[in-house]
Amino acid sequence: MNNEELQGLISRISLESFQKPFMHQAYFNPRLRSTGGRYLLQSHNIEINPKAYELYGINELEGIVRHELCHYHLHLEGKGYQHRDKDFRELLKKVGAPRFCSALQTAKTSRKKQRRLYTYRCVKCQHIYVRKIRMNVEKYCCSKCLGRLKLVE
Repeated sequence: MNNEELQGLISRISLESFQKPFMHQAYFNPRLRSTGGRYLLQSHNIEINPKAYELYGINELEGIVRHELCHYHLHLEGKGYQHRDKDFRELLKKVGAPRFCSALQTAKTSRKKQRRLYTYRCVKCQHIYVRKIRMNVEKYCCSKCLGRLKLVE
């Protein structure tokens, strides 16, 4: 799917679901990382993450488009367009738009989840410390009894 087809899809969904025309630009933005789409307040354009379409297909894309069109139409009408606003939540339910998109798994986020944890144990009192970052056991000691720390494998 290219930007012209996306523009047509958004215009069609806007007329079908909202009975209002979409009068601005819609395009794919590959720089989006963690979000499925974005409504720009200044220009009124809608950006869509192409990764959402690649990973989940047309149904997910249509859900993201409905969500962003809720922001779009409410903002232009001067109503509450933010996620926390009652108008926004009611319109989401009315048009069947999801509140959040499916998780966009990237190589960077999968590395974060696999991050190693280091476990240290005090030799004296057996207190356990779990750390994300490795620490120098020669420099640091137990905060409970000032005993030596040992890395537990």
